[in-house]
Amino acid sequence: MHDQQAAHTAGERVPGQKTTVMVTGADRYLGGRLIEMLTGDDTVADVIGVETGALHNGTLSRILHRSKVDTVVHAAVAASAVRSGGRSAQKESNVIGTMHLLAACQRSPAVQRLVVKSSVAAYGASARDPAIFTEDTELRAAPRGDFASDVADVEAYTRGFARRRPDVTVAVLRLAPLLGPTSDTSLTRYFSLPVVPTVMGFDPRVQFLHIEDALDVLHEVTLDRRTGPSGRPEVFNVAGPGVLLLSQAIRRAGRVAAPTPEAMLRAVAAAARGRNIVDFSLDQLDFLRFGRVVDVTKLTEYFGVTPRPTADAFADFVAGHALMSVLGDPETTGDGPSFFDQIRDVIGRKGPESER
Repeated sequence: MHDQQAAHTAGERVPGQKTTVMVTGADRYLGGRLIEMLTGDDTVADVIGVETGALHNGTLSRILHRSKVDTVVHAAVAASAVRSGGRSAQKESNVIGTMHLLAACQRSPAVQRLVVKSSVAAYGASARDPAIFTEDTELRAAPRGDFASDVADVEAYTRGFARRRPDVTVAVLRLAPLLGPTSDTSLTRYFSLPVVPTVMGFDPRVQFLHIEDALDVLHEVTLDRRTGPSGRPEVFNVAGPGVLLLSQAIRRAGRVAAPTPEAMLRAVAAAARGRNIVDFSLDQLDFLRFGRVVDVTKLTEYFGVTPRPTADAFADFVAGHALMSVLGDPETTGDGPSFFDQIRDVIGRKGPESER
């Protein structure tokens, strides 16, 4: 009895005890779906969802203390400034919100496990990149763009938290760009354009992650009870094995590539972002120029989970969005919507899975 009381005081789980989980980003697709999955799990006693706009220090501390939360999943890091209400709101949520969350976790002795949803944007994309990124690859060029900067800050604060709370197991999941049959992201809108602009002279290797595989990995890592390394996060790449060339992906979507000078592409992206039409940041443009491929061996060996291949994830996206070849209907006449009307329709469409 004395041993059990000492373990409980130190924040260690009593054998057979169910877990209590707090998930941030409950108002987003991944966070909301993860809450649904955890609610139906027999090993979970309670699940508390926190919306992205509620990442305030006092609120989080009260929730952690009142509910004796032992596992925290930070799924609120947002890729899109447009969806977040502008760049200021995005940074407030991503960076300041993360600082508030980690401060609350640091003061809560009950917290034993922290899972942070990050992005492969942490690696950046440049001409100096290796063929494949592993979790231990050192950056050769600083990532560009607001979202990549936010990801770097989030991971830096997470490392600081792990040093201050070496008793907490910390896992950082770097997710590849998400695709799914009904997903609505900057990337899915890009591939849905009738004519897809590409960076002239480049045909990068790209890698994707099916949104349902992202959920399965988050669920598996959240409920994993093994103790990680003390004083530092354990980082895992999460992506569909294999690659596609960007030109292959565009053809499989039935679209036509339009090679465009990079300066012109940046100008168009900036104009679209300024009008809150579609959000393509510098890190995404670098991705479309240089590509990015990560190794997922560590994820598979540690958790026994392998996401479906990149090609299969992309095929499911194409099928789910019912993308038809823009060149495949010989009966099309000039009486239909114009090319620019089609573009406005595609980039203005909003689906239920608004995640990157």
